[in-house]
Amino acid sequence: MLIRPETSADFAAIRAINLAAFANHPYSRQTEHLIVEALREAGALALSLVAEADCELECEGGGEVAGHIAFSRAPIDGQDLGWYLLGPVAVLPGLQRRGIGSDLVRAGLDALRDRGAKGCVLVGDQAFYARFGFRQAERLSYPGVPREFVLCLPLAGAEPEGDVGHHPAFEAGF
Repeated sequence: MLIRPETSADFAAIRAINLAAFANHPYSRQTEHLIVEALREAGALALSLVAEADCELECEGGGEVAGHIAFSRAPIDGQDLGWYLLGPVAVLPGLQRRGIGSDLVRAGLDALRDRGAKGCVLVGDQAFYARFGFRQAERLSYPGVPREFVLCLPLAGAEPEGDVGHHPAFEAGF
């Protein structure tokens, strides 16, 4: 598997991956593809990586874009403190549970560290994200989200205190 930055040739595949991966997800509003596209259009997609599966993973005719992960700036109390918001992350349903999503998360976090990011925050399942070092945020809150789903990973320094914000693209589709 190859993990690399997205290119314009990947846009249709990224849309299809997000549509398929979240089609029956119980906590999704099925707008992830719109969020990614709105972030991209606004120039707010800070990091966007794709995973190319090889033919050993059931793809047809060479590498296939099988997964995608997006990161955008996460202001804390309206200030850019060097934190990023992870999401969405998606893998084609037929290729899930093979480590593709985990590899995307690891590669994304490595890229954030290389950029000097102070930390990463997400809304998600601690049972999945704990393996990457994420823990329930103690001092961060995400308005409208139950505290147990607000997870953070300080990369340099301590967890800041305040409300996590997001780009208006996260309201795409509403």
